[in-house]
Amino acid sequence: MAVMEKLRMFVAQEPVVAASCLIAGVGLFLPAVVRPILDSFEASKQVPQPALSDVVAGMTGKK
Repeated sequence: MAVMEKLRMFVAQEPVVAASCLIAGVGLFLPAVVRPILDSFEASKQVPQPALSDVVAGMTGKK
């Protein structure tokens, strides 16, 4: 039997397991592709954090 025929038979017999394997494969593949793309856009630069006193003042409405 060819590999494709076995794969087709597996998908026909166990569609939920096959779909789960496909989703897991995509989930494992995405970080290897998306991270370098984001790094090339320089979108992953750290944003400077505001001072804690500014955050508290903004939340409480006091200046």
